Amino acid sequence: MCVDEWKEWKFEALTDIWTGDADQGNNRLIPTGLLGSIRWWFEVLVRGLGGKACDPTDREGVRCPSHHKRPVEPGHHCVVCELFGCADWARKFRLMVLDENGQVIQDRIRARQTFVLRFIPLRPIRDKEWCLLCATLRLIAEYGAIGGKTVFKPSEEWGIADLGKNDLDDSSGQVKVQGNRRGLPLRQNDIILEIEGNRISSLSDIEQILQGKRHGEPVKVKVGRSNGVLEIKTWAGKRHHQDFGLVNLIQSPQNLDCSREQVEAYVRSSQWRTDFDDTPFAWASLQNFWYVKGRYLARQANNTSTFNRVIGRPEQKDKSKEGDSWLAGSQQESKQESKKVFSFKNGNGGGLTYGFVKPGLVDFEEMKNLLKQAWPGFQLENEFQTGEQIVERLFQCSNKEEGA
Repeated sequence: MCVDEWKEWKFEALTDIWTGDADQGNNRLIPTGLLGSIRWWFEVLVRGLGGKACDPTDREGVRCPSHHKRPVEPGHHCVVCELFGCADWARKFRLMVLDENGQVIQDRIRARQTFVLRFIPLRPIRDKEWCLLCATLRLIAEYGAIGGKTVFKPSEEWGIADLGKNDLDDSSGQVKVQGNRRGLPLRQNDIILEIEGNRISSLSDIEQILQGKRHGEPVKVKVGRSNGVLEIKTWAGKRHHQDFGLVNLIQSPQNLDCSREQVEAYVRSSQWRTDFDDTPFAWASLQNFWYVKGRYLARQANNTSTFNRVIGRPEQKDKSKEGDSWLAGSQQESKQESKKVFSFKNGNGGGLTYGFVKPGLVDFEEMKNLLKQAWPGFQLENEFQTGEQIVERLFQCSNKEEGA
């Protein structure tokens, strides 16, 4: 294969995509933020196919390369590092993120925006590597999410500019901000006069206007302050409940037809490095993956949260960070671990939820029972999918419209 034969995948962003920047904001697109996410899902797929993938963020001796091998020797690096690179072994491709006109995207990718991921080979890439990459991008688009902030969880509670109803007062016939935090656009003692051109005289007026808006969706607010009337750009709801990273795959390259058996043989080959202990992160495998389309876990009120109910934390809001578990992860500074359950309110089909189990600790049956407690009428046989059920479809890449 010639190294100049680049391939590209076209997507529609269903939500904003977070890649972060030097100021920890999301005003510009940082392609490495996408690349790190793609690599992580590539590792999940490789482990699910029976291969072994190192953790490039982990301690020496676990991440590649092996210091006992030269770069060209078998066992120098794992199958993931073969494509994505590691020390002494450069990545095989360059990633470009383009708009519909083929121009490089510099600003952040927003909801409903079309974008293209172009992978340009820097060295020859095997057909099976292309197939793995295509399957990974399908996995992200159909069953996962890309970029950062995907651990945010939904909420049914309304809000405005990160403030809730407890931060507002309407006892005097007008809505006044009575509580605030530094850095937010609405200030203490602001009187909310209008939202999106609608006059405001009560909390119920605000709730009615914001009903159906996504957390983080831009909203214009007119307020009265001591220095006059101002129009302020704010947002609906609370940003820590905003959905990020959901995409729809529109088009894939032609002629990427590898069977599951062919790719499994490739990732299990003896040429790849396997002499490392992957116990701490081996759970991140398609073998342990589960997925539910059309449902989400969320906070309903101060004392009710189906999300916390499932991960084993107290549902009461002021105690919601207590009770670390494997599903809940850890929020201790000395032991930061991610949640193992991810939920989104605004995916195609009215939400989606996915996560992982860990054999010997939390199995699929326990996970199903937890979800049944959160969702009345949940039909396990029809709605709950495992990675084993999903994997065959992932290798059906073709140059066709993928569908919404």
